[in-house]
Amino acid sequence: MKKAVHFGAGNIGRGFIGEILSENGFEIEFVDVNEAIIDALNARHCYSIELANEAHDRIEIAGVSGINNGKNPEDVVKAIADADIVTTAIGPNVLPFIAELIAQGIQKRRENGQTAPLDVIACENMIGGSEFLWSKVRDFLKPADLPYAEQYIGFPNAAVDRIVPTQTHDDILFVTVEPFHEWVIDESQMKNKTFKLDGVHYAENLEPYIERKLFSVNTGHATVAYNGAYFGYKTILAALQDDKIMDALKAVQTETRQLLLSKWDSYFNEEELVKYHETIISRFANPQIVDDVTRVARTPIRKLGYDERFIRPIRELKAHQLGYSAHLDVVGKIFAYNDPDDKQSHELQKKLATEDLTTVIKEVTGLDDADLIAEIEGVVKKYAK
Repeated sequence: MKKAVHFGAGNIGRGFIGEILSENGFEIEFVDVNEAIIDALNARHCYSIELANEAHDRIEIAGVSGINNGKNPEDVVKAIADADIVTTAIGPNVLPFIAELIAQGIQKRRENGQTAPLDVIACENMIGGSEFLWSKVRDFLKPADLPYAEQYIGFPNAAVDRIVPTQTHDDILFVTVEPFHEWVIDESQMKNKTFKLDGVHYAENLEPYIERKLFSVNTGHATVAYNGAYFGYKTILAALQDDKIMDALKAVQTETRQLLLSKWDSYFNEEELVKYHETIISRFANPQIVDDVTRVARTPIRKLGYDERFIRPIRELKAHQLGYSAHLDVVGKIFAYNDPDDKQSHELQKKLATEDLTTVIKEVTGLDDADLIAEIEGVVKKYAK
């Protein structure tokens, strides 16, 4: 049986990547520092997924185990040495912390004379996630390892999409997920061409699909969350019942379509994108999913980053001489977002209260476009509470 090593035994790891790998006949070793989850995986070797649909369909996942990388890093290295695929779902900020273990696994494969190619796929909400991970792994490789890694180890980028809301259950391994899912892998960057995963779309150029997903799903979800927070709603579902918020989402989607068509007209047409965006609205408004505004709105500083879900499309819309007022409006509400329980929100509000506004905007967004910074100052002042 094929073996997979997956970093991240959280809800996305178990409820999305784990499901796909299991359906493709893989035994899965989940790697995580959550001792309770790892212990449960090793005690039961199975868990259940429930789809957030009217039937509440159940999917049983078997052939799973866990490794605590904090306590047993050598077991992770051995698992990578024997793996047929390595995947991650741990969050962009955590990727650097697993790089050394992956590097050691690659070294072990070389020492063992392993010439079967291996792909390491970062399934994260970021552009170029696997390439970013490779840049960190490379720092831990010895000069003798590099030719081997270049020949046998691939880091193909991927785009992933599935809503997994905040949840708690008596069963620590049980997870509820939306029925929709999409996983796209850049085939051109793969080293292992001996198999393809059913349920995964392979593309020769991943960038259009990543941008469609990030600028549509991530930007759209955040649009609902920050508007919802501004107008006092606690859940995404409740926020979408407000016409003001639905209109804000549709306005952002319209600008997003204009950008995608301007950049990728050989990949998408307007009718397809309209249907795609309508599907996204139905997913956000799924009555079986009650998703907290605070979950979707968390880490506002990261979401205001230069290459993140608002500033990047705004920059590119401006460069293509297209309108971006709807995106800009949400940026003002992100700066106004105040959740004392969110570390980044607290940090951002402290900066706004104690530092020069222009300086804060430059620091948080990475922008040096004076006109755009001035526009952001305007919406920040508009929505300041």
